[in-house]
Amino acid sequence: MSSEIRKRGRPKGRSTASEDSGGVRALDRALDVLDIIAGANGLTLSEIAQRLEQAPSTVHRVLVTLAARGMTETDGQSQAWHVGPTAFRLGSAFMRRSGLVERARPVLRQLMEVTGETANLGILNGDAVLFLSQAETHETIRAFFPPGTRSPLHASGIGKALLAHLRPDELRLLIRDMTLERFTDTTLCDVAALQKDLARIRERGYSLDNEERTPGMRCIAAPIFDATGEAAAGISVSGPLHRMKDDRIEKISRAVVAAGGELSLGMTSRQ
Repeated sequence: MSSEIRKRGRPKGRSTASEDSGGVRALDRALDVLDIIAGANGLTLSEIAQRLEQAPSTVHRVLVTLAARGMTETDGQSQAWHVGPTAFRLGSAFMRRSGLVERARPVLRQLMEVTGETANLGILNGDAVLFLSQAETHETIRAFFPPGTRSPLHASGIGKALLAHLRPDELRLLIRDMTLERFTDTTLCDVAALQKDLARIRERGYSLDNEERTPGMRCIAAPIFDATGEAAAGISVSGPLHRMKDDRIEKISRAVVAAGGELSLGMTSRQ
């Protein structure tokens, strides 16, 4: 049975204040607004309200409150809302704490130079991949996942690499609650098909996003393990299909797996 079900309303993976008596409803709503804005390149008040299925007046109060603290800001000409400088500062604190981004930077650069394609670093974030860093190729046509971008786990190279190395109980619970949305003809929207692909990933050591998120684009990814043996992050190479042809998959996959192994050793040595 297909699990392709489109759910509307608030982002998945977050409990509301009404669901959790210890929650604060206003704060919960504000975080929803920030999450929606962070995932887009500018949204108007009406667009945000529509996505959250909230009254524009309610969303406007939240936006104004966040803007007063520098968490959001608006473009006076387009009336679009964006994340503000305070949100960037808070996000940067996470980057400093993890240390992974700094250690990965030269590895990403080398991976980009070896393969000629854009290299990416991402971590598991709820039911999505959160991209932390990227080394862009010099080619005109290229993949682009700026830091802070989120992508569905089932339709991304890093996402599937991380899913494949979750503990069986964690994987079962996560897939149960995931929305396997279809993006292209090759998106894995069936649980059985996804599980079969994850088994192949575990066997060969890397995942392949074969135009599953964006037509004409491919991605090869490998996990990055921490000292406990868990997949703490993922590294990938993304590029257009006409450059990432079948005869280059083996070479690129070896480079990606080697990069993941190098970063895994670095994480282990820091424990």
